Amino acid sequence: MRKTLINSKLLILRGSHDSRLTPHVLVKIIIKQNICLSNTFYNKPSYVKTIIPILLFALTNLLILSGKNAQTITGAWKGKINNTKVELKLIKSGDSLSGTVYYYISKTNYRRYAVKGYFDGNTNDVIWWDDWMIEDHTQRSAMGSARMEPRLNMADFNCPDDDEMLLDGISNLKDDIQSSKKELHLQKSDEHVFNDDWDWVIENYTVGANHPDIIDSINQLQGSMPFPEERDIAASSPPVVKNPEATGKPKVSVSEPPSEKTFSPTSVNSAEEKFKSRKNIVQTIIPITAKTIELRFYDNAQVDGDSIALFLNNRMIFKNIRLTDQAYTITLNASELDDDNELVMVAENLGSIPPNTSFMVAIVGDKRYEARLYANENSSAVIRLVKKE
Repeated sequence: MRKTLINSKLLILRGSHDSRLTPHVLVKIIIKQNICLSNTFYNKPSYVKTIIPILLFALTNLLILSGKNAQTITGAWKGKINNTKVELKLIKSGDSLSGTVYYYISKTNYRRYAVKGYFDGNTNDVIWWDDWMIEDHTQRSAMGSARMEPRLNMADFNCPDDDEMLLDGISNLKDDIQSSKKELHLQKSDEHVFNDDWDWVIENYTVGANHPDIIDSINQLQGSMPFPEERDIAASSPPVVKNPEATGKPKVSVSEPPSEKTFSPTSVNSAEEKFKSRKNIVQTIIPITAKTIELRFYDNAQVDGDSIALFLNNRMIFKNIRLTDQAYTITLNASELDDDNELVMVAENLGSIPPNTSFMVAIVGDKRYEARLYANENSSAVIRLVKKE
């Protein structure tokens, strides 16, 4: 029995260097080894006393070894973006990333944002952005506000050796596609300057804290970008909105839902005038990783006559789009897009229940992205479509 225990431990150590010997396979082999000792021993109570410690040893060591050898994007990252000190904390769930970032001078002089993003395990490409500001404890005289404005970041996750993990890439202002790109260099660290209530998830990620339910609860604890609720207003007798019209370039294919009676804009201003006069707010980022991008637009809540126009890189491509519970679909060819693109959703009207809200689904290759978008008489929703440089 002592020999069997030693053999089991050696098998576990071998498993840490052989990707074919997964924890599930190793445990099965260990059980089979011990059962095959003798049928007589298997039927004795002493078998239970022996096999349980072996299994516990196996599971404990496999978790430790797998955690040690695993190179994961989840963790705390420290470095500089735009010459500003940064502490970034990321948690991976599927292909999605969530977390928080601190831009700081000191522990008492900082700005904190909630972070969203995506990780491509095939290419090690990482994209994340500052979704909304959680705290602002900056002393404006000490730092220009632009250095702490929300940013969009793209980086390569690389591991020069087992003890060093890096994020190297570029960063620019999330809400200004024309802003200059700055270098980004972050290194994974076991230490952090700022404490978050969910630091224990990062610390125990490889030993069970990566369960989707746990990560979802952390996201709920941190909160999300404030999303305006729709409220009923008195609706007058409205005429029907015209059928969607395609204008400008690039060419896109369209699949529209069945015709429904919808409300027309109450203002005589054209879609182009509304586009120029309203503030653009980036509400989601979509990485371009395939030859085509399929975008599906739905009314987010109650179908109430919302109508939108779409502008791609300052050119109107569709107007008079009625949002219903069925998808209005457009397909963009990646070859006709720039490296960084802005698709703007302009509210042509607010329907009977303002603001104008849309639920968007993006299909990019085998990836699916979802976002809730909103627009009103003061602002338009922006989707940034970006290629990895």
